[in-house]
Amino acid sequence: MVLNYGERRGARDVALRPSVPAPWIDKNSPIPMYYQIMNQLREKISAGEYTVDDALPPERELVETYQVSRMTIRQAISELVNEGILVRRKGIGTFVAPPKLEQALNSLTSFTEDMAQRGMKAGSRIISFKEILPDPTIRKALGLSAEEKVFECVRLRLADEEPMALETTSLVASLCPGLRQEDLENQSLYKVLTERWNIQLDHATQSLEPILAPPYEALLLHVAPGTPLLFMHRVTYEQNGRAFEHVKSFYRGDRYKFVTELHRRAER
Repeated sequence: MVLNYGERRGARDVALRPSVPAPWIDKNSPIPMYYQIMNQLREKISAGEYTVDDALPPERELVETYQVSRMTIRQAISELVNEGILVRRKGIGTFVAPPKLEQALNSLTSFTEDMAQRGMKAGSRIISFKEILPDPTIRKALGLSAEEKVFECVRLRLADEEPMALETTSLVASLCPGLRQEDLENQSLYKVLTERWNIQLDHATQSLEPILAPPYEALLLHVAPGTPLLFMHRVTYEQNGRAFEHVKSFYRGDRYKFVTELHRRAER
């Protein structure tokens, strides 16, 4: 008889864990075998049999447990890695990933504020900072003339020293004259804008779409090229209705999920 991984951990450890059904798949089912295995592994994680930073059993052990090919096991694991439920650590193995950070879509807050609410230390690494003439798309979004410039800052946003997002921010230069790179290092941009130039945030328009990580962005975010990312585009307005900020951000899909509330309109 082949014992599953939970049974090998010892009676004391198993007794402390919730009861999870023994591994079993229906090879005659129209549901692909890798998908059945993927769901069983996901259930084990949800039930607490595998917890954050626990190593998944080696592939050969899972092959014995489920009596399937190694290719089937690899496909199941790859799907869970893509979902951000598992994470591969090169040369070590596959582990249960920490839960994703939830980001509300219906509130206008800074990255620094978001991390502080979660008890995490926010940080930034400045990739580039310069005053430039923006491209036509940004110029139109910010309502600028052909001669007006922006401060463009590319920042790698960190939470507890881990890369979370790559952000390119364009700020109308005439609204924050004298802005320096040092002003954006490891502090809230919105706080600086409010305290030094009295720019009061009012609202923003924002869009979100999934993309696959290009090589450069993947390198900075410490993920493999082709890893799912969330691409966010935002234009932020101050209280007088003027657009002052254009942002493009790449968020790690394995560490983030965005949530919002939906309300049904009352029928007239």
